[in-house]
Amino acid sequence: MTVVEGEAKRRVGTLTLAGLPIGNLEDAPPRLLRVLEEARVIAAEDTRRLRQFATRASVRPGGAEGARVVSYYDANESRRTDELLTDLREGRDVLVVTDAGMPGVSDPGYRLAAACAAEGIPVTAVPGPSAVTTALVVSGLPTDRFCFEGFPPRKGLAGYLAELAAERRTMVFFESPHRVAATLAAMAEAFGPDRRAAVCRELTKTYEEVRRGGLAELADWAARGVRGEISVVVEGARPAGGAAADGDLLAAVHALEEEGVRRKDAIARVAKETGVPKRRVYDLVHGVTGDAEVTGDTAG
Repeated sequence: MTVVEGEAKRRVGTLTLAGLPIGNLEDAPPRLLRVLEEARVIAAEDTRRLRQFATRASVRPGGAEGARVVSYYDANESRRTDELLTDLREGRDVLVVTDAGMPGVSDPGYRLAAACAAEGIPVTAVPGPSAVTTALVVSGLPTDRFCFEGFPPRKGLAGYLAELAAERRTMVFFESPHRVAATLAAMAEAFGPDRRAAVCRELTKTYEEVRRGGLAELADWAARGVRGEISVVVEGARPAGGAAADGDLLAAVHALEEEGVRRKDAIARVAKETGVPKRRVYDLVHGVTGDAEVTGDTAG
């Protein structure tokens, strides 16, 4: 039976995907604490860790009445998704949280969100910290175009990386501490030893560390032992024709300017079309002209 939108909203629950801090408790927004207290059904990747977080944050899941807290992790995601869909269909709101970061990003949540979208069940989110974007912005590598690759496969790693060798976007990976040295070595083989990268360890935590360098250099460093939660950010491939010459970049910017394109837009367009970091094009233009106009027209 077809149900009008207003009736559907009254008869079904809402799925909320909430991001928990990836390390620092102070990163928890007030809205997250409120929805935890108001929730009636909470699906948690690890129920013990949720309760530990709630205790540290001085929050009681479900408030005075208490919430029904169920586990929702890789091994039971398929079965639990069906159970949570039943709750939603019967009008009960469901809150999904993971150990850290946003549900659905290398953690449970995608399957349920996709099922809700297919059935027209409302889906919303409480945005929170993510190791993906945090690692990206501290890496020092281009951020204007990037892709998230999750955990590299244990089998067929060489073939998997070979397929990414020509990827022009900055790539973000997750990796376990005991595998990161081997993975970096395989990346150096597939992408080249000097391809720039950053290993981000224990982000937002007390012992946060960001190690930058070429892939071969980072592989040698990691071989001595790395601990903690690891994210790896790798620079994208340069254009097949090789690095663009400075003169060609300047000429391309000036040609666009002569066509009436604003300098800032011309720099961004040349950077995108050549695969050269926008900052490099900006610095070239600034260094040649040296005028105040460019100084105030950043490459960001």
